[in-house]
Formats: sequence, C-alpha cells, structure tokens
Amino acid sequence: MALLHPTGNPASRHLREVDSPELFRDMFPYAKVSRTPFDGVFVDSRPADPMFITDTTFRDGQQARPPYTVRQITDIYSLIYELGGRGGLIRACEFFMYSDKDKKAIEACRARGYAFPRVTGWIRANLDDLRLAKNMEFKEVGMLTSVSDYHVFLKLGWDRKKAFEHYVRLASQALEWGISPRCHFEDVTRADIMGFCVPLAAKLMELGRAAGLPVKIRLCDTMGYGVPYPGAALPRSVPRLVRAFTDAAGVPGECLEWHGHNDFHKVLVNASTAWLYGCSGVNSTLLGFGERTGNSPLEAMVIEYISLTGHDEAANTRTIARIAQYFERELDYRIPSNYPFAGKDFNATSAGIHVDGLAKNEEIYNIFDTTAILGRPVPIIITDKSGRAGVAYWINQEVGLEDDAKVSKSNPAVGMIYKRIMQAYEKGRTTSFSGKEMMSLAKRYMPELFPSEFERIRSMAKKLSIVVITRLVETLEVRGQGNELYPCLEKFLKEFSFVQFINLTDTQGRLLASAVIDPAYRDTYYERLPLGVDLSSREWFREPMRTGGLHVTDIYQSLFTGKLVVSVSAPLIDKEDNITGIIGVDIQLEELLRRAESLDNDDDNDDGATPSGPPPDAVTDDV
Repeated sequence: MALLHPTGNPASRHLREVDSPELFRDMFPYAKVSRTPFDGVFVDSRPADPMFITDTTFRDGQQARPPYTVRQITDIYSLIYELGGRGGLIRACEFFMYSDKDKKAIEACRARGYAFPRVTGWIRANLDDLRLAKNMEFKEVGMLTSVSDYHVFLKLGWDRKKAFEHYVRLASQALEWGISPRCHFEDVTRADIMGFCVPLAAKLMELGRAAGLPVKIRLCDTMGYGVPYPGAALPRSVPRLVRAFTDAAGVPGECLEWHGHNDFHKVLVNASTAWLYGCSGVNSTLLGFGERTGNSPLEAMVIEYISLTGHDEAANTRTIARIAQYFERELDYRIPSNYPFAGKDFNATSAGIHVDGLAKNEEIYNIFDTTAILGRPVPIIITDKSGRAGVAYWINQEVGLEDDAKVSKSNPAVGMIYKRIMQAYEKGRTTSFSGKEMMSLAKRYMPELFPSEFERIRSMAKKLSIVVITRLVETLEVRGQGNELYPCLEKFLKEFSFVQFINLTDTQGRLLASAVIDPAYRDTYYERLPLGVDLSSREWFREPMRTGGLHVTDIYQSLFTGKLVVSVSAPLIDKEDNITGIIGVDIQLEELLRRAESLDNDDDNDDGATPSGPPPDAVTDDV
C-alpha cells in the first residue's frame, strides 16, 4: 500500500487543460449507482487544530423551506449564538444579500453585536455581486466557484483555463477591496483534483499572501458523493481531498471548510472525517435543512465536536431543546419524534422504559444524562405495565406541569385514562401507546390542562393586533384637531381592510380624528362621534395612559356592526418620551385571521421585497 506524504511540490500545481470534460465515468456511470473505487493509497489521520463550525441555515438552509421573516432570522441567529457562538465554536453564519429582506436581516443580526458567529455573505462569481458585497461592507464573502467539468464545461460552457482565470480575477478584485473571498469549490467530489482544483487553490493562496488577507476554500460535496473510507480514490475520498488541499495546494487547515450533502446518508460521518484529516471548518445547518437531502446538522456537529475534543464548555447544549421548540411553535415545523437530540422521543425506547425502570437506573437505556446535557428528561413509553403512576408521570412531563400543578396517580382523570389503556390491552393490543394517542386521551379527560381553540385564536389575534397598531403608530404624530390633518388614517384603512374603525385622542381623551373603513358603517355611532367628544372613560384610552404601553382587549361582539372584534390601542410618544395622544383601533377578527400569514410577512418586509434568496439564476446545486 502506498502512503500519500505531504510534498507541496509546485510541479503538482500546474493547471491541466483538457479538450473534453473529465466526467469520471468509471465512478459516475449515471445509469447505474455511482461506484467507489479503491486505489490502495492511504493518508494518515491528522486532526484539525482548531476545529470549528460555520453555519448556512439562512443560505443553503432556506433553499429547503419557506423563507424566514426578518424577525425569525434574528431569533434563530441569537439561538445559534447561545448554542455555540458565545465561545467561538460556531464561527460564522452566511446570508443571501439580494433582496431588501435579506439586507434587513443582515442589518438586524449585525446589530446584535456578537463577536461570533460573524455575519458573512454569499454571492455568485461575478463583479456586480462582488460590488454589492463591498457596498454592504462585508469583510468576508462566499463566492460560487464551480470546479467540476460537469459545471465548467456542461453548465457554464467554459473550459478550465477560462474558469481558472475568471475565479482568480474575481478573487483578486475582492482582495483589492479588502474582502476575504471564501471560494466555494462546488461539486468538488466530481472534479479533477490534481489537474484543476489544486492549481486553483494554490494560486488563490498566493493571492492571499500577497494581499495580507486570508483566502478560504470551502469543499462542497454538492451531490453527496464523498466517502470516508481509507483507501478510496480521488475525487470521492474525503481524507485524500482534505490532504490534497492542505498538503499539495498549501491551504492552511484553518482556511479550509467542508460542506456536505446527505444524498447517500454520509453527511455526518464525512464532516467528522474532514475534521480528523485536517479541515478546521465544517459547514452545517440547524436540523440539517438544506437543498435536496440536506446538510450536516449543526446541533449534531456540536455534539460531535464535544465527543472528539472533550471541550464540554464550548457549547450550551441545552439550547438544542430551545431551538427545537422554536421550530415547532414559531415555524410550525414538526420534527420527527425520533430525530436525534431534538425529537420529542429521541431518547425513549419502545422496549418499555416506565416509571419503575426510571427509578432503578435510567442509564440502562439513555445515551447520556439528557436532563443535564440537553434539558430533556427521559420520556416513558406507556404500556400495560406503566400503571397509574406511569400515566401521571407522562402527563406531568409532556404537558410541562411543575410543582403544585402536577397531577398525581390518584387523580380520578388519571384513573380514567389508565382504564382506557388497560381496556385496549385486554382486547388484544400488543404495541405501546404513542405520544399522539396519549395526548388525545389527556385532552379528552383533562381538557383543563390545554388551551382551547378559542384561547389559541385570541392569542393569535392579540399578537397580530400588536403588529397592526405598531405599524400605525410609526406613521403618526399629533398635529391638532381635524380629520384633514391625518390623511394617513384613511390610507391605513385602505391597506388593512380588516380595521373597522380608528380614533385618535389627545392626552385628555378628546377625539382629534377618526376614520371608518366600510361606507355601510358611516351612519352608525362611529360616524356620529363629534370631534372633541370626551372618550377618557374608555378602557382602551385609560390603560395606555396609565402604563405607557400597548393595550389589547379580549374578543367581543361589536354593538354597531355585529362583527367579532379586538380593540387595540397605543400611546403616541414624542422625542422626549412624553405621551402626546392615544390611537385606538377596532379590528375585525375574521378578516384579521385571514390576513395572518401575509401580515406577519408584511411586518418584516413592508416595502414589498421578494422572499429571501438569490435571483432564480443564482440557484445552483451547491445551494
């Protein structure tokens, strides 16, 4: 067997020009499953120092789901910071920068002021996009750098020399503008490594040294063809790919990243292998979201890092549970119950952990102390052996009841649930009760533990009403009495047809202006309210004057229109933080809920920008 030694031989860095594309048909026959050849060449493991993680949740991750709003991006960015940014384990997050929404998200995340993860960008390999990055004052930006002949010849219609010169020219311009280019070697596991990739990487390193700025290389396993096996041949061998770049091309390990896809179920092991052979950075996404089969899961790489290094303090692993809750509650994404670390029942076993087993020793079945490390106690599986104590334990844990709110095994409703469970086994059932079945029984016999549909709607209505009133307050200032002084009220009604009535008062409660949406209501009490009328006794006026904050009523039926409405009010504040007036709005519930989704998006994108992401022609296999 041969051993590939580090040579750094300049002779290996010459561009190999070809007349026709090298498609490696022995490995990629296309009409058949791809092959993994072995050539007897091995490389020694040489773990990267340091090891770190970078994130592409807002770039590659958004290609696999509906776009996040600006608020959601900012929330998730903060969760990533809490997970591993605080200590520098998660070094960077990358963002699209094309739409107005992208730019708002970048600005909002920069405003958090975190040292890590750094906010970095992503662009196509053209000068206009690079100029955009310069104007947005990026210090580092990822550039799409396709390296396989599949892309260079078949997609771009170039040859290797043209691609080489184009990438070098663009990287040179980035360096001249003070931007560190992060060159994404797209489709590297189908590329000619020694004939194209190594010469290009070596040239980029030369440019970086001359400019005094780092040039980074991201190895993009676009199709998931990478394999971790010792002795596998290039370009599929992850160990040999990493060592070719560090040893033959002279790329420092800290300037090298691995970006994998999961087409062949190897995304996690390939990322770990890249670390073990000298690639410092592993690029990941939360929950593995990503184009096609997804990327290496960020939370999994955090656990893997701790496993490899023993640096428990590098991450706050309990944040993983908060991330899972955010995706389920805020984004309505259902994480598979058996999904590692984040799934609801990932550390449960259908072999029958029950209360007695937990009392004896949970370590028999649990992978580690999930309560201490993830904030996730061991869930139990309900069977005919669980007993009433098991049912009570399940309810307390899954509903989140604590202290005095916990139900006991003697609770009559617990007894009724247990009775239904035992009846099922008496009739021949042999499987355990699923979480969904148990939740259904709990809601049936203990409905007081769960919010009603009406309460859920009321909560949503209040949340959306706050969005509406906030938008209106931003456009108003007190100018005196008279509707003609406030044309923005009529304009606002045209934009938000679910608003039934708007009134503006001074600090004494005297009506300064009002507006009604529907002509049919203009002969009602609303229109007959004279300017100057005293409304100071109304709750919607009194509460904002008392607290200086927003006030939202419960849902009620309007006496004047018969519609279900919510009244929301807020103070107008001047530059000295003094209240100058109160704005009140009556909102039709039915119409508000119809507009719920678009309203949430409007709140983050009030200038009509398109959803986050690149223009259609920017979407590539690497994204």
